Amino acid sequence: MDFEIRENRTGGGGRRLTREREVYLRLMSQGYGNAEACRIVGVNRRTGKRWRHGHHSPTYGKPKPPISAGSSTAGPSRYLREADRIYIADRLRENASIRQIAAELGRSPSTISREIRRNGALWRGKDWVYRPHAAHRRAEQRGPRPKAGKIGQNPELRDFIQQHLTLRWSPEQICQALRTTFPDRPDMHVVHETIYQALYVQGRGELRRALTKALRTGRTMRRPHRMSYKRRPRNIPDKVMISERAADAADRAVPGHWEGDLIIGKDHKSAIATLVERTTRYVMLAHLPDGHNAAATRDSLVRTVESLPPHLRRSLTWDQGSEMARHTEFTVATDIPVYFCDPGSPWQRGSNENTNGLLRQYFPKGTDLSRHSREDLDRVAAELNSRPRKTLGWETPAERLAKLLATVS
Repeated sequence: MDFEIRENRTGGGGRRLTREREVYLRLMSQGYGNAEACRIVGVNRRTGKRWRHGHHSPTYGKPKPPISAGSSTAGPSRYLREADRIYIADRLRENASIRQIAAELGRSPSTISREIRRNGALWRGKDWVYRPHAAHRRAEQRGPRPKAGKIGQNPELRDFIQQHLTLRWSPEQICQALRTTFPDRPDMHVVHETIYQALYVQGRGELRRALTKALRTGRTMRRPHRMSYKRRPRNIPDKVMISERAADAADRAVPGHWEGDLIIGKDHKSAIATLVERTTRYVMLAHLPDGHNAAATRDSLVRTVESLPPHLRRSLTWDQGSEMARHTEFTVATDIPVYFCDPGSPWQRGSNENTNGLLRQYFPKGTDLSRHSREDLDRVAAELNSRPRKTLGWETPAERLAKLLATVS
């Protein structure tokens, strides 16, 4: 690292340690640890942590946000970049004039003067200093111009989105429906992130905040994905692993391969069995009014699949839940072999996992699922099977299954 620690780093406010910050960030991006990077640039390890994480309770002034790496200097730019502001701060520390700095950066002197005047600050209320990282943050905060979003400017678009959110359509499904319904009107086209921001970003108010409850998660605030956890392996007799499943099930080319699981209710006392056909994403729900032990699950699944034609009874893939301990009896009754996923591998039955997420809009976590009747489950399954799906080319599962049945007949 070709870097020499400056002997004289005294001065006011942000004029100090400007080069050290830049080198510190570069070292961290190259994989150096905090202690080693701080040793190289000659600062305390606590200073490095504050640069990376911010200082939330300083002895004076407002909390300091983390510093960010300088933007790329490749190519010309109409606006000053963070690297330019760092250069200005260094040259000011060296007592260079405004015109000298402007000539070296290839800018107008008025640009440099205006930058220092707009983004400088008073150091402890008496000395005027220029702090490049804080100046860059101020410039970025002033950059966006407040204006109404596309949804807020178009009442017809807003009403269309709100109507379909009420029907529990996902934002991506709504965006595709807009393109299908209004193919020649770009003003009625948005991307799904626009809808999410209209719901979640405070202050926009383009969509009713109450509509967040109609989203799949029902959350009023966005939340990052959780880390997956490993389940304890269960001893299921005579189980056949997914690695032995027929190859035609993996590519989804042949219909009749199903994925299944339970969605659990409050205190693990109630449940609903879910079945999803891998090719069409067709959903079937099995009623479990008498509990979800192995015998009850077996009997309910047998009743659910008995209406299926033989060519749609090729296999069933389940996780290693104890509710399928009597899978051999289910196979004897229905002629459907059962295969089990590897431990902690829910992606091996991803269609069913996705469907269970959809079903949580109707059967929220922490509620008693036993209060739902067989008719309630049929109604929910019919509603899901009539939703357009991106993976099906925006056809519905019911339409895709009807085509398959018509082809076979």
